[in-house]
Amino acid sequence: MNSNLESLAQQLSTHGNAPVPPEARQQVEQIVQQAPPQALSAGLQDAFNSDQTPPFAQMVGQLFGHANEQQKSGILGALLGGLGGASHPVVQQAGIDPNAPARATPQQVEQIAQQAQQQNPGIVGQMSQFYAQHPTLVKSLGGMALAVMLGRMHGSTRH
Repeated sequence: MNSNLESLAQQLSTHGNAPVPPEARQQVEQIVQQAPPQALSAGLQDAFNSDQTPPFAQMVGQLFGHANEQQKSGILGALLGGLGGASHPVVQQAGIDPNAPARATPQQVEQIAQQAQQQNPGIVGQMSQFYAQHPTLVKSLGGMALAVMLGRMHGSTRH
């Protein structure tokens, strides 16, 4: 990672939390595909925890909305695992059928993620690891989240 990464992070930060232009998304996709999963996970965790980005639950809901059926099942499974399983009351409150994760809405998943984070703060790290294994989803984050993620990844390569 080099000054190109740093300049891309600066460019992305100017977009705030809005979607980024297609050419920047392509650059991000190339970077995250080549990045070691642990570096990507650390960058995502910084983005999820940053006060410059939307709340963790909102970003998880957004990523869920861009996921394929298999990824949706993994996202919901990881969140429910952080809550102790599908029998948790928040699953019923959110109106989610744990046997049909693809039918859940991003808003329902956001509600689950919010509860999971309150009850198990470690879920942020677990979800960061999940998304590091599915880097194609990462490009759908807003500009500031991508900038924070890339900034961490750039910083971790200089040590």
